[in-house]
Amino acid sequence: MRLKILHRTTYSYSEPVPYALQQLRLTAKDRPGQKVLDWKIEVTGGHKELSFEDQNANRVVLLSYSGDGHEIVVEASGEVETRDTAGVSGQQGGFAPLWLFKRQTELTRQGAGIRSLVKGLSAEVEDPIARCHALSERVLAAVKYEKGRTGVETSAEAALEAGSGVCQDHAHVFIAAARQLGYPARYVSGYLFMEDTEHQQASHAWAEVHVSGLGWVGFDVPNELCPDERYVRVATGLDYAEAAPISGLHFGAEGETLGVDIQVSEITQSQQQQQS
Repeated sequence: MRLKILHRTTYSYSEPVPYALQQLRLTAKDRPGQKVLDWKIEVTGGHKELSFEDQNANRVVLLSYSGDGHEIVVEASGEVETRDTAGVSGQQGGFAPLWLFKRQTELTRQGAGIRSLVKGLSAEVEDPIARCHALSERVLAAVKYEKGRTGVETSAEAALEAGSGVCQDHAHVFIAAARQLGYPARYVSGYLFMEDTEHQQASHAWAEVHVSGLGWVGFDVPNELCPDERYVRVATGLDYAEAAPISGLHFGAEGETLGVDIQVSEITQSQQQQQS
């Protein structure tokens, strides 16, 4: 499948921004099952200072802005060729060692809720892939999909207590639980092609578990499947904080308004022939 992606983020302020610094993790990765054909990041109202590869092999662009402007626009766009690998995205890469992905973070800390969620699972299901699918089912049963109940600061335990959340929360709960079971696990941010949806207001997120002999295997809890050719991987990390599309800080300005528009569309064979 060949997918075209446009991700536009607009920051509007009631007054000029004295100074701001942002990290952009918006560059799709070449990985098994995913080939980046074209990709660019354009910024209006700001300046790209530099780019580097972080410990998770994410391409990070450092953006600054200051002056008289009241609006900053960040636009990531490109084309990616994908194929279905049954959720398997390959062996560990980057500078981070595999054991690091068993570590707890503030967003994935394991408490009574996580321990209760995984109770008896190892004894009930022996095969690791089947066990992870069973875990995914438990997570979805415990955390119903519902917008507006959680935020980027919501931890796995808090989402469990609330009993509802979005894909980000499902990923955090799954990751915390998988680590409780002894697996290295990580957060993935990216995009999902949905045939009946032209505009999306947020990127997608799912979890990956490292399984011996296979490598990293993805699990999308709310959609109840392993990522296929409709998914585009962009950034990975221990949790959302390490894989967030945009993160940073600004000084002085108040009245910030955030607008996000994401378009993921399929480029058909006929369209490809017209381009060539």
